[in-house]
Amino acid sequence: MKFSEFTPGLVIEAGPYAVTEAEVLQFAKAYDPQWFHTDPQAAVSGRFGGLIASGWHTCGMAMRLIADKALHGSESFASPGLAYIKWPHPVRAGDVLHVRATVLEARVSRSQSSMGILRWRWQMFNARDVEVLDLEATSLFDLSASPASQRN
Repeated sequence: MKFSEFTPGLVIEAGPYAVTEAEVLQFAKAYDPQWFHTDPQAAVSGRFGGLIASGWHTCGMAMRLIADKALHGSESFASPGLAYIKWPHPVRAGDVLHVRATVLEARVSRSQSSMGILRWRWQMFNARDVEVLDLEATSLFDLSASPASQRN
């Protein structure tokens, strides 16, 4: 999507994304090696009653869905960060996830007229519509880029 297509109130749905145990384990062993992410047997006795995905992995899955659905071919070039991030419920192997992104604000920078600023809320849900991720992101778009110089 191009920056001009992001208008306040626009809702973008993306997904599905099927989570596998192998993926949960691979991510956790590489980046978040806590026992409730890496040891299925021990996790059964833990607070969550089984293996759960890292919150950072959850963010990565959401990013993949958003990148494929909304950012592919756009002028997006960076993000200065998040206003907040919450993981209200865990993601488990076997979950099928989808994202709902709501545009909160889309404007041209006051100091750099060649930069678009997008504020949007991403919510990710499992197949039972239980929310597993809630965040507010800011994305930056290069409005001076010509179509020929854009990368897909």
